[in-house]
Amino acid sequence: MYKPYKKYTYINFNQFISKIIERIIKKMDITKIDKIILLVGLMGSGKTSVGKRLANKLNLPFVDGDQEVEKAAGIPLLDVLKCFGEKEYRAGEERVMKRLLQGQPCVLASGGGSFVAAQTRALAKTNAVTVWLKADINVLYKRTTGRKHRPFLRGNDAELKSKLEKYIQEEYPYYSEADIVVETKEEPVDLTVERVIGTLKNFN
Repeated sequence: MYKPYKKYTYINFNQFISKIIERIIKKMDITKIDKIILLVGLMGSGKTSVGKRLANKLNLPFVDGDQEVEKAAGIPLLDVLKCFGEKEYRAGEERVMKRLLQGQPCVLASGGGSFVAAQTRALAKTNAVTVWLKADINVLYKRTTGRKHRPFLRGNDAELKSKLEKYIQEEYPYYSEADIVVETKEEPVDLTVERVIGTLKNFN
């Protein structure tokens, strides 16, 4: 006797990944994290895009370090750098990071280079779980080409790769002090979030 085909429900790839992440979180019960999750890495490593989705999955507030610096200064980051210079920019950023790292649990996306400051790294060791989103030069270059809003990557795209290589050489030794390292690749953001969650499980 003829039997009709069963009806199947199809979901897109991002929905599929989201469901996997939800199952992982339920098994791990990491929603009870009582520390700040600090995301560090160079410009273009994905701190903001990963941070927003990670915060949503963990039911934590998301805080953007660059936006907090802008709020404190009352002007855009480019103007902070232009008006006050890099030394004052970094000093103001350090004050903002001190306040944020003494605050309530959240997912905090730090500004590129902010983790270089000794005070910030010391506070992070005490009050946060630090996740380094580590990306290679090609990934960083692709993500930052043509982006004019990043104050420390201003200039033409021909100079961009050499600037990124310089920052990699200077700053990666500081990022290596992070509690967790997650390689960021050319992949859907949700996959990177899944790998961050997996490392948080192992860290706890």
